[in-house]
Amino acid sequence: MEKVKELLQLDKEAEETVSRLTIHPHRVGYERSFYNDFGLRGIRVDKVEPGFVSCTFKVPPRLTDKNGNLATGAIANIVDEVGGSAVFVIGVPMKVSVDMSISFLGTAKLGVSNLFS
Repeated sequence: MEKVKELLQLDKEAEETVSRLTIHPHRVGYERSFYNDFGLRGIRVDKVEPGFVSCTFKVPPRLTDKNGNLATGAIANIVDEVGGSAVFVIGVPMKVSVDMSISFLGTAKLGVSNLFS
């Protein structure tokens, strides 16, 4: 447990950066949350068809792990958000069950454009 706490500790530079962030309260249904904006900012929707969404995304430094790869948590977030958008229809209640599986077989590097569909 101590090792985990140590890994989660911010260094002075990161602590100062985080302290300067302005995070406004999220109003559900009215505006995007900090979480979604942080994870999805920069994503480009290339094609939309019923049940299909294709996007490209250039990996930014804020979403990389210590090796410069797109962090696995960021991948899961993007897959969840883009996958959810494929089943969303304006004005229709979302009453579906979605089963998503993610295999982390390759890496997405910092600054490289990647395709999500």
